[in-house]
Amino acid sequence: MSTASQKRQPADWRADFPILKQEINGRKLAYLDSAASAQKPQVVLDAMTHAMNDHYANIHRGLYHFSQQTTTAFERARAKLAAFINADGEREIVFTRNATEAINLVAQSWARQNLEKGDEVILSEMEHHANFVPWHMLQNEIGFTIKYIPVHDDGTLDMDRFRSMLRPETKLISVVHVSNALGTKNDVKTLTHIAKDFYPEMTVMIDGSQAAVHGAVDVQDIGADFYCFTGHKLYGPTGVGVLWGRYDLLDQMPPYQGGGDMIETVAFDGVSFKPAPARFEAGTPAFVEAIALGTAIDYMTDIGMENIAAHEQALLAYATPKIKAVDGLILHGDNNNKCGILSFTLDWGHPSDVSMILDQCGVAVRSGHHCCMPLMSILGVDATIRASFGLYTNTDDIDALIAGLKKAKDLLG
Repeated sequence: MSTASQKRQPADWRADFPILKQEINGRKLAYLDSAASAQKPQVVLDAMTHAMNDHYANIHRGLYHFSQQTTTAFERARAKLAAFINADGEREIVFTRNATEAINLVAQSWARQNLEKGDEVILSEMEHHANFVPWHMLQNEIGFTIKYIPVHDDGTLDMDRFRSMLRPETKLISVVHVSNALGTKNDVKTLTHIAKDFYPEMTVMIDGSQAAVHGAVDVQDIGADFYCFTGHKLYGPTGVGVLWGRYDLLDQMPPYQGGGDMIETVAFDGVSFKPAPARFEAGTPAFVEAIALGTAIDYMTDIGMENIAAHEQALLAYATPKIKAVDGLILHGDNNNKCGILSFTLDWGHPSDVSMILDQCGVAVRSGHHCCMPLMSILGVDATIRASFGLYTNTDDIDALIAGLKKAKDLLG
């Protein structure tokens, strides 16, 4: 980390995001929906403009200067992402559209090739639909069984129950690292070790969409086989995500989409494919977005993931007692191993009504099921209000949330 970045404080970080200078309904914007999509620092916006304004050209094919320059920037972004999660080289990094496509890639390539009727797949009750729907779609075709790790009342996974679920028929475990609906940070390293102690060839996939932005991720330390995340939650653009996979697995997996740039040869009597990761990147990728995601990684790394984590944990410690003191509020996922997400319901107002009043107060939160309808059924609610933090969040945002909730109670209660 540079000396300059060490001296910068969270207040300086917030100034890097031009959108946060706006007012909403005459009030300072308190953006508390980073779990849905994070705002973008100026350096990321500049990186996209630079890529399109100064050297835009398609990648991998052109021998002229612009194409070579853009190709170099694109592949440099892949190397940055490999270093960011401590992958064993950039050949383990596959660019996708988002985490959803990454999970579908594993389902349609690795799982279709390796799962059969009678096998078992273990998910958890807190999964995002992106780590739920693809497995159900494939189950309907193949006929394997899906089981779910239960969630305790405090929003943590029942690890004892998980241990008892493992059977010789269990072939895949796919779980979320941090719950987008609760903020619970699952101990995926321990979960992976339990699985592989039971059966060393067990395949484990981790959805890291909410984890990679809140603290350091080391895929080699976790020990899983696949890990995915999405760029727009990492202060990068939409339309680009990452699948990390152990190269020995990627190298054995067939492509699940066909097209240009992923082939070695195409002839009337057959096709041959490039090695991973190229075989999984058919067609023109979101190379401008990937380049800008590399800039977002530089930005976060320069601040320091440990500094981001410490700032957000301090905010969580500040916000939690204040939110719990609101009359009639129920905090879901109230445990000690969380990231900066507060999910709650109120006995005096529906989440949709309350969130609209909060908007009038300049506070942006998310209300709904958060793409976790099965989890909502476990909680016994149809929706929650979710306030989620980013590195730009400050105590003024929390105070605005609390003041907005009090106003909403006066209006609705």
